[in-house]
Amino acid sequence: MEMSIGELASRAGIATSAIRYYEEIGLLPRSARTSGRRVFDDEVLDRLLVIEVAKMAGFTLREIRQLFKEFAPNTTAAERWKKLATSKLAELDAQAQRIETMKQLLRAALRCGCIEIETCGRIFRRARASQ
Repeated sequence: MEMSIGELASRAGIATSAIRYYEEIGLLPRSARTSGRRVFDDEVLDRLLVIEVAKMAGFTLREIRQLFKEFAPNTTAAERWKKLATSKLAELDAQAQRIETMKQLLRAALRCGCIEIETCGRIFRRARASQ
């Protein structure tokens, strides 16, 4: 079923400008034209939904482009997802650790009883030296 860019945007739940941008950067194939207007099929809708799910999972547009374009043509979708998801999970684990450290530091700052900010620096310096 052919649809206009507006119909596609509505069905995918994204802006028409996003569709044009994705086409421009190669995430979507160049659309067919009828009377000079873009027309799309359900396959493009499916691809847009994959893009949106990947974005929700934290993938960047560059990583999503890898999912579609940077594997050998015979690489299955499962193999592509496994490689990229494994890498993304490791990245998220590292971010989670950094966030936990940040929370601990902020909780310590909330307990601060220093009168002058420089006193905090001296306390931090002594704490760092004892590590």
